Amino acid sequence: MKVIQHSVETLKTALVSNNQDLAKLYSKYTKEEQRLLEEGFHPGQPGSLFQPITVHSDSDWIPAHPEEPQDFGNFYRDPYRKTPNASHNTIYIQTISSFGEVGAHTDQVNSNSHNLQILTGDLLRFLGNRKPKDAFCIVGITRIDLYPKDSWNFVFGQASLSMGMGVFSFARYDDNFYTRSYAGRLKKRLQKQGDYSVFDGYYTPPITSTLLLRSCKTMTHEIGHMFGIKHCQWLNCLHVSIGFHITQRYKALLHWMKEDQSQKSTQEEASACQSALHFPKPTEAFHTSKLWLRRCLDILGEK
Repeated sequence: MKVIQHSVETLKTALVSNNQDLAKLYSKYTKEEQRLLEEGFHPGQPGSLFQPITVHSDSDWIPAHPEEPQDFGNFYRDPYRKTPNASHNTIYIQTISSFGEVGAHTDQVNSNSHNLQILTGDLLRFLGNRKPKDAFCIVGITRIDLYPKDSWNFVFGQASLSMGMGVFSFARYDDNFYTRSYAGRLKKRLQKQGDYSVFDGYYTPPITSTLLLRSCKTMTHEIGHMFGIKHCQWLNCLHVSIGFHITQRYKALLHWMKEDQSQKSTQEEASACQSALHFPKPTEAFHTSKLWLRRCLDILGEK
């Protein structure tokens, strides 16, 4: 195990920039907002909101997939970086459950897990045909395991920055995925490409609190790529600071995590029809995230 530590000056340069124009933009933040962002200069210290990156093995992303670090200056000046505008301002989430409608696609049975997999490139092409005109991006969600090319064992998700599309699977977030008892193991042989009958009655993992938390993190990560954010090599984070009003966004996230609890009494009074349409969010695993957001709001002077 290796902990990647950077000096305070290195983090200041990476996260704020020495560029005068960017430093001027940074100075427009309130003192509370600057105090919150500057927590990132001291990762790992007692009480810090941020932690340094921990590399557990050579198969972790950073050592296995070397890439040029992206600091804020690089991100800001990137000519290919996309931002929402009046014509393209909506993020669409597309569930992918019936693969017959995907059309021609490549699938395989993973030699290690013995579970069904779909090639991500085929799903991205499918999403491209479904992408609405006002979309900033579209993200596909599937319960089938994914792989990006033959030389890879699997991938949780993949995004195309230039096309504004991404796809991810929550198959491996099932606690039993790597066991022989996993209910999603293929029960009939894969006869040939395009044999969609293998998907009939295919297993859907139970939507547990942990699965929901992991899925939200992966989806946020893939959407972050579509905003031009590369893999962070400075802090242990999801690279999601993408141009929103910090206080409003953190309050909205906290409300999203808490709203089901406040609605329980009213749900009991709802009609049978209304109750059938309600899907409560199992957010028990979000407890650490709630505490983190509350600390951020405290630093921002918000209650």
